[in-house]
Amino acid sequence: MNICKRGLSAALALTLAASLTACGGDTSNTSGSVSGSGEENQELEKITFVLDWTPNTNHTGVYVAIDQGYFEEAGLEVEVVQPPEDGAEVLVASGKAQFGVSFQDYIAPGLIGEDPLPITAVAAVLQHNTSGIISRQGEGMDTPKGLEGHKYATWDLDVEKATIQQVMEADGGDFSKVELIPSTVTDEVSALQSKAVDAIWVYYGWAGVACEVAGLATDYFDFADIDPVFDYYTPVIIASNSYLEENPEQAKAFLAAVEKGYQYAIEHPQEAADILMEAAPELKDSAELVYASQAWMADQYIADADRWGVFDADRWSGFFTWLNENQLLEGTVDPNAGFTNDYLPQA
Repeated sequence: MNICKRGLSAALALTLAASLTACGGDTSNTSGSVSGSGEENQELEKITFVLDWTPNTNHTGVYVAIDQGYFEEAGLEVEVVQPPEDGAEVLVASGKAQFGVSFQDYIAPGLIGEDPLPITAVAAVLQHNTSGIISRQGEGMDTPKGLEGHKYATWDLDVEKATIQQVMEADGGDFSKVELIPSTVTDEVSALQSKAVDAIWVYYGWAGVACEVAGLATDYFDFADIDPVFDYYTPVIIASNSYLEENPEQAKAFLAAVEKGYQYAIEHPQEAADILMEAAPELKDSAELVYASQAWMADQYIADADRWGVFDADRWSGFFTWLNENQLLEGTVDPNAGFTNDYLPQA
């Protein structure tokens, strides 16, 4: 199972506005919801939380908060739903979900222009960008320059290719010498083992760990380790601006409960993995991977930050500035737009 982001966000700018206009009342395609208990919760405020993808270890803290009653204690009943085709951003912007999961690079195109998407990132699920390039071990792709002459599985998106070009050039490499293979890899282990491709952009917490579990020896390098500009926020929790404005205390209560959920996952990764698999039984077929991924993620939710969820303003603006300087968006995004720490529990 692949839980990678749905590509990068360069193409998103062309569809967000139209999708928001078209977003109607039917969200029946967001199947697989879970919620708190029944009749005793009738007085609780109902909140809809939309995922970015199928349930995975990025989302564990939310499922733990449901299971452990943290939302109930905060006076909330939270329903988790799958995203519609247009994505979590559109559903949250429309007000049909109060919170959801997105990514800093996804948000950028929607913040451009006189009528930006009314969404704000309110918490960082992971403190650092844990994505990079994975390849078969010993074939020379342990550094960016080594991609020369090898087959890379590309989404063929501008932001993606600009990222790889920059890290390669910093390593003395030539991006034009990479063989770009248009491909949406759904099983990184099989793709590498079959040699259909040589290198894949992955999020290590799932795909990298999957290779470890499968016993596949790999080389890997992190983009953020090579250039700090790529240490952007992925994934993040976004919120509806109107909900934040009209219900600030409930928003703070929601995030306080979510923080408790992620703290539980940090302290009890195996139990948290069990909770995730109970909420999403399809994951039980990959239980070994889920346990290993959860153990790996436990060190990433907060990492070196003072607390869970907090954004570093310089890192946020640095990535948006890079997008602007490389003209990777249909317009210019305000480097300081789109995020806030105001609704997080204060240290």
